[in-house]
Amino acid sequence: MQGQKRVLLASPRGYCAGVDRAVIAVEKALDRFGAPVYVRKQIVHNIHVVTELEAKGAIFVEEVDEVPEGAHVVFSAHGVSPAVVNAASDRGLLAIDATCPLVTKVHREAVRFARDDFEILLIGHQGHEEVEGTAGEAPDHVTIVNSPEEADTIEVRDPSKVVWLSQTTLSVDETMETVRRLRTRFPQLQDPPSDDICYATQNRQVAIKKVAKGADLVIVVGSANSSNSVRLVEVALEYGAKAAYRVDYADEVEQAWLEGVETVGVTSGASVPEVLVQQVLEDLAGAGYRDVEEVRTAEEDLQFSLPKELRTNAAGTRDDRALGGRSRA
Repeated sequence: MQGQKRVLLASPRGYCAGVDRAVIAVEKALDRFGAPVYVRKQIVHNIHVVTELEAKGAIFVEEVDEVPEGAHVVFSAHGVSPAVVNAASDRGLLAIDATCPLVTKVHREAVRFARDDFEILLIGHQGHEEVEGTAGEAPDHVTIVNSPEEADTIEVRDPSKVVWLSQTTLSVDETMETVRRLRTRFPQLQDPPSDDICYATQNRQVAIKKVAKGADLVIVVGSANSSNSVRLVEVALEYGAKAAYRVDYADEVEQAWLEGVETVGVTSGASVPEVLVQQVLEDLAGAGYRDVEEVRTAEEDLQFSLPKELRTNAAGTRDDRALGGRSRA
């Protein structure tokens, strides 16, 4: 006989401070300057957020050369290289930098280590916007390491002057395995001055690890191009979930996934608004999963101020509103 159907709801989940700041930056730019406001790339990697902002008058472009001269352009939370900043300036664009401050920290580390002539092993995914932006700070000093396996084949100029940095949204476990392999080959490998993987990525992975141990199925709400959302699926499977799937919307949950399932774990990536999670919970309740237990592993209270270009309102007074959450484990 099947036991009681239930949901284990991971917490923390959803929006982090950097995502909140970036989305608000676009909204405030639209309020302040009127539509359209252009955004280079997706402001955050979530299809729902992008669609909502498009409806308000945001226009998303791939590169700044698509933006009319003199227009306002917002740089996404993932950051940009100096080459993009210069290209925007050359076109006379009014740029608003919504780069997550934790990504900016990694950029500054890259600049500093390059200035000291270190070779930088950047752990991350080739082609990801954040990696492109960080590598662009010091292209002659950066080598991208895509995986632990790639760490076994990387060559460096001087093994005594090498440091690792990382994309902020990676799997903590996989990143540490990559670092372990690199250090085996390069014993003098230096660590970054502080952890590059962001607090929100780590917290969401810790929470889903705890949920996965008791879940027959894990549903991760998040978009396919969201690195941290994809990692949550991988972590859930690694830590005991019998099955795990990623969805953008509740209607993507397939009934076949629920067959024979007593316990469903639910979480969401750091760029996912809570309304999308609640829709999944409503659909699960309709399928008999009405008992929802929140599994909380940390509290978050970090706040970031708005981009400096938006810190004064139309009346000329300061607006330092910032939203988001920080880890308080």
